[in-house]
Amino acid sequence: MANTYLTKTFSGAGNMDKWTFSAWVKKSDVGAYGTLFHAKTTGNTNFESLCITTGGNFDWEHYEYTSSSYKARLKTNRLFRDVNAFYHIMCVWDSANATAGDRMRLYVNGVEETSFATETNPTQNQDSIINGANAHNIGGSGTSLYLSGILSHVHFSDGYALAPTVFGETDATTGEWKIKTSPSFTLGTNGFTILKDGNTITDQSSNSNNFTLGGGTLTNTEDCPDNVFCTMNPLDNHFAGGTFSNGNNTVQTRNTGYSYNTSTMGVSTGKWYWEMKYASIDVGSGNQLMAGIAKSLTRGTEDHMGYRNTSYAYTSNGSIFNNNAGPSYGDTYAPNDIIGFALDLDNNKFYVSKNGTWQNSGVPTSGSTGTGATSITAPDASPSTDLGCYFVAVGDGNNGFQATVQYNFGAGFFGTTAISSEGTNASGIGKFEYDVPNGFTALSTKGLNE
Repeated sequence: MANTYLTKTFSGAGNMDKWTFSAWVKKSDVGAYGTLFHAKTTGNTNFESLCITTGGNFDWEHYEYTSSSYKARLKTNRLFRDVNAFYHIMCVWDSANATAGDRMRLYVNGVEETSFATETNPTQNQDSIINGANAHNIGGSGTSLYLSGILSHVHFSDGYALAPTVFGETDATTGEWKIKTSPSFTLGTNGFTILKDGNTITDQSSNSNNFTLGGGTLTNTEDCPDNVFCTMNPLDNHFAGGTFSNGNNTVQTRNTGYSYNTSTMGVSTGKWYWEMKYASIDVGSGNQLMAGIAKSLTRGTEDHMGYRNTSYAYTSNGSIFNNNAGPSYGDTYAPNDIIGFALDLDNNKFYVSKNGTWQNSGVPTSGSTGTGATSITAPDASPSTDLGCYFVAVGDGNNGFQATVQYNFGAGFFGTTAISSEGTNASGIGKFEYDVPNGFTALSTKGLNE
């Protein structure tokens, strides 16, 4: 939702002493400010904001310019830096409460937050700015401070202090907090439910409190709290120096050095499929792109994919590079080509396709026979420096080369462009440009739990 925000001005004030806000958020840019919910009075004299700061703290602030002071504020010690997870954030304003510490309550994944870098409780019966007859924005302040990430299942209850169990519950098997996709709660006059099913900003409750798009573009992604998809990982970027965008599914390689970036999810068993569109050559020329898998993190700016025996790169010159050797494997590829990857860790085979055609006459469903496959070392047959699982990886092989690639792990987009046609998908998880081989599935939480 970067540079995108939603807006609505309520026709009248609701209960400004009591309300509940609930949303599920997956943050992409770790170092960027990101607004979840923001309200401001006419003339911007006062504001109230629920946001994640550039430092990674969650900050709920009620500020009045008229007195140049925070009238209420909770800023966490906890940092929100996980780019692979949806956080459930729930804020309860209950200023009529006799206990000062219960007038603002923040819950993260069902647990009340109690450790704060800043804690300023509102006075009893103090009005909030949220739920007034003023402008309310989701995903930004209205002019800036946009959220780089995904918001899903945004709910608001006017006049009620709700428990987090209204919107989520503990999974009996995993013990993890999970979403209730159809929560039942009392709305009140200004209550609403948006972004519940897809990217609709029409209120999906009975209230018709619809929002409008204030700026930017809304994308309907398959990535959601009920099925979290893999992305590339901006936290593994010390040597690689890649540039991330579009929910960390677009990566621009570095044009000095030739290291590689890895994905947020790693796998040690199972059969997995994903796609990558070669978007552009940005600096230099020639066949220098390297994309594939790695089971160890990079160790320096000159540690390119395939230099050691722990990574396998399908290079744009058509070879599979591993252990500093690159035997010919398939066709060369260039910008606008879509490369498909099939990783069979039940048989330790790796297959690559170009625009829907499996290279080297590969047959991903051939099992242990491995027709047309590259045989890879088992994830657990590794030296102590390895991680025991394979990650998706991408980089380049030249100091003066830079390229941009766009991954589709099943969310159904290359960058901001939806796939042009949807291939068959036997697992039913994710949307891909080309047919997914039978028995293979997407790198996502549902895929991992199959």
